[in-house]
Amino acid sequence: MQPSFHYLLMANQAIFHKKLLAGLRDTGLTLGQPKVLDYLGDHDGASQKEIATACHIEPASLTSILNRMEERGMVERRMLHGNRRSFYIFLTDRGRALQGSVQEMFDSLEEDTFHGISPEDRSAFLRVFYAIYQNLSEEKE
Repeated sequence: MQPSFHYLLMANQAIFHKKLLAGLRDTGLTLGQPKVLDYLGDHDGASQKEIATACHIEPASLTSILNRMEERGMVERRMLHGNRRSFYIFLTDRGRALQGSVQEMFDSLEEDTFHGISPEDRSAFLRVFYAIYQNLSEEKE
């Protein structure tokens, strides 16, 4: 019997996430923090709304994640342009160092994930997987 798409997707995500957290164990990062650091690595100074949307995290959950990250000195919230209603999230030096560790772990896991798979097959898979992502992201009427 061939495993279904939904089973393989959930199983691979669970395995990947477990290996990611195991590889980052020494950093003390917790659930949700690696993907926020990954996003901020390319979007330092993003709003909480932008981070929540990009990371597919509910705003209330993101607030909790960011509070813990701020307490541990990974990020800081700043107002820009005198706007007191919106805070923007910036990596601290500690956050940038941890983001580097996260990036190294992602790179290592991707190398392991695609071991033995040709560059052509990898490229084709990523094209199809991105199309699936776009299909799932679309609002249905």
